[in-house]
Amino acid sequence: MTELTVRRLLIDLEQPVARHWCNDDAFLTAWFNALSMSFPVGEQFFIDAVRRGHQALPAAERGRLTPEIQGFIGQEATHRRIHALFNAQIQQHGLVNEWEPRARRRLQWMEGSDLRHGLAITAANEHFTALFAEWMLAHPDRLDGCEPRLKALWLWHSAEEAEHKSTAFDLYKALGGNHAWRVKWMRRVTLIFLSDTLRQTAHNLRRDGTLWRWSTWRSGWHHLLGHDGLLRASARPWRAYFKPDFHPSQQHSERSAQWLDDNRALYTRVGA
Repeated sequence: MTELTVRRLLIDLEQPVARHWCNDDAFLTAWFNALSMSFPVGEQFFIDAVRRGHQALPAAERGRLTPEIQGFIGQEATHRRIHALFNAQIQQHGLVNEWEPRARRRLQWMEGSDLRHGLAITAANEHFTALFAEWMLAHPDRLDGCEPRLKALWLWHSAEEAEHKSTAFDLYKALGGNHAWRVKWMRRVTLIFLSDTLRQTAHNLRRDGTLWRWSTWRSGWHHLLGHDGLLRASARPWRAYFKPDFHPSQQHSERSAQWLDDNRALYTRVGA
């Protein structure tokens, strides 16, 4: 069982956010904005999937996992809330969230299906966010020059994603979820997640008037596909998910715990 702490980040998102808040880089700003636009609806789906999976467990197993499940739900609910506040600020720049209504329509197709499908989708998305989180924690310099509150937002979120990356995976396995469907959903989630992220990023850049600038494309290549770029660096750990004996804990580092320890002044423990 993983001990998960629910934290409240001590930043003020009632104050306006600059148009190019990420180091005055149009691409990085649009990319992070796109990711944030997906979080409220996505994290609500993850919460619901994990809650239903937990309730379906035998009583003894359910009781043993209750603290971890409560921590997972608390962390994701906190992420959902704070990114909703962030999204409200970036909407002031004329951005339109096309990802969320598209995601809601897709999720309607899941209604009435085996609850293990929802857990497999959640586990796949959690693997993605854990990979991205590890990259962020390994490259905090990519946020140098950003407002401190926004740098704190993304690194805090990354640290907590790394903490709870095993919860949905373990529930899926506990409920008899098999390898075949786990990897099928990872393939589908990979296609949907990357295409939706890039589509929303391009939409954000078009709204911003920076889509066709050379500096935008150069930044996109550097941060995603260049040496040590996000997608290039994540390819190998992404492929590991398809191994029959894979478990998220196999891809472990101390960066999450170290960031949380070094930045205690930025958050309070909920319920402490």
